[in-house]
Amino acid sequence: QVQLVESGGGLVQPGGSLRLTCTASGFTFRMYAMSWYRQDPGKERELVATITSGGEPTNYADSVKGRFTISRDNAKMSVYLQMNSLKPEDTAVYYCYARRSMNWGQGTQVTVSS
Repeated sequence: QVQLVESGGGLVQPGGSLRLTCTASGFTFRMYAMSWYRQDPGKERELVATITSGGEPTNYADSVKGRFTISRDNAKMSVYLQMNSLKPEDTAVYYCYARRSMNWGQGTQVTVSS
């Protein structure tokens, strides 16, 4: 039974940083490409970044390139999203997604505001 649990969201001022964590269980994590998505109320869900099973980051959204970094630690069965230089436009619920199994986490709220 696949389970994904996100953590690390919260309230941060513009220009600040947060690191999101997605911890997986119930499947062979190291074999799966993983993604982060985000969605603000009334807007479409947006792909933020993807990391391959081999650890190669890909598909960064244009709006986050140079500011966000996706990484993984297979020993800890975790995927991370390091978010720097945060802007109010980054405010959203952030979701972890296991691509081959098509499973979503519950989401974690990120709010960027002064």
